[in-house]
Amino acid sequence: MSSTLADALSAHVQGPVLVPGAPGYDEEVAAFNLAVPIRPDVVVGAAGVADVVAAVRLAREHGVPLRVQATGHGAERPLTSGVLVTTRRLDEVAVDPASRTATVGAGVRWAAVVERTAEHGLVPVVGSSSNVGVVGFLLGGGLGPLARSHGFGSDRLVGATVVTGTGEVVEAGDGEHADLLWALRGGKAAPGVVVAVRLALVEVPDLYAGALVFDTEHVEAVLRGWLAWTATADDLTTTSAAVVRMPPIDVVPEPLRGRTVLSLRFARPGPADDGERAAAPLRALAPALLDGLAPLAARDSDRIHGDPTTPAPVWTGGAGLAHVRDGFADAWLDAVGPHADQPFVAVELRHVAAPVPATRTAGEDAVAGRDAAFTLGLVTVGPEAAGVGPGAAERVLSAVRPWLADEANPNMSGGLPGRWRPDVAARLDAVRRRYDPDDVLGSRVPEPVDAG
Repeated sequence: MSSTLADALSAHVQGPVLVPGAPGYDEEVAAFNLAVPIRPDVVVGAAGVADVVAAVRLAREHGVPLRVQATGHGAERPLTSGVLVTTRRLDEVAVDPASRTATVGAGVRWAAVVERTAEHGLVPVVGSSSNVGVVGFLLGGGLGPLARSHGFGSDRLVGATVVTGTGEVVEAGDGEHADLLWALRGGKAAPGVVVAVRLALVEVPDLYAGALVFDTEHVEAVLRGWLAWTATADDLTTTSAAVVRMPPIDVVPEPLRGRTVLSLRFARPGPADDGERAAAPLRALAPALLDGLAPLAARDSDRIHGDPTTPAPVWTGGAGLAHVRDGFADAWLDAVGPHADQPFVAVELRHVAAPVPATRTAGEDAVAGRDAAFTLGLVTVGPEAAGVGPGAAERVLSAVRPWLADEANPNMSGGLPGRWRPDVAARLDAVRRRYDPDDVLGSRVPEPVDAG
């Protein structure tokens, strides 16, 4: 079947069509997450929208599943059969400074958008890393270091070009195919291949941001102090706190090498004086090993979290928290604190309560976890990551179960399933059945292969 399908695809597709063992196959299917095997029967390197249309129609005709991968950052589940369409060649970025919008191809990473928009004094609402793909980030809602001041990335998704599960090219907007656009704003498993998106851009002329890093002996006091501080944090300030086990290797700055530390991330748009005043209570919590808070160009926001840029075998998991009162700090520190027996190299809490301003109203999107006060994230790295991560994550979630939110944002959940309100889940299912009636794209499962 795979050779027959590959022959049919080769006759209709301009980009490469590769099967296992063919030169270039391994490079074409490689995901950023090296822990997840990606070995489809056939991979199509889409060179344009017509290639995507041909791949979807032929996969449907042959009765085989089709999945999509851009950068492979969000690859969480193995893919060992069917057709994989890679979109990295769909890499155009067009900026319209007059309307403050950008049209972005499905294979583009945020870094390219940031570079192009900065020329016009504009920025997109990105995540903690500009190395991830634009589309996967938006499909899951997308929370970043400006979450409280600017909301979810998908709040700025104003349109998309989509090849549906029947092979039809549609333009989804607030007018035509509005139900599809609603699902793309946070619904994650799209009932089609998104080949381009249109984004509203924002102005962030000033940013005070960075990280305060505290040594092991101060982790508990700083974490407790930060949690208390978040109750009175102003609406423009977004923070997170991560317990990080720094490896004893040369690429880690010498003061941090081999230590378990707490990295307190901070971002506030506006003048530096206002940022310094907002950060003063956090600086006062304990002496910092490193103080990286300073004026920062919005285009350099990657420096706040310092996420890795090199592919590696990883497993990530996460959930939303309804609140952090009534003994949460005790439970969290017991489960993942600096002296806990757990395999995670980083465990993070992000304060995301009530992003302001609210750019979308209730019912205008399928974002899960919009009402969460915090998110929690767990990261383990190495050849055993996929084996040890899920069980260890379940133990952590059990320890903090009284504080878990009913919903879970899929981008933040990693290898754990996203959870939507029942009414949103039912509406998503209806949209997916309309645009992908034969479930060619697996749109009625929790997540597609790629989340970025």
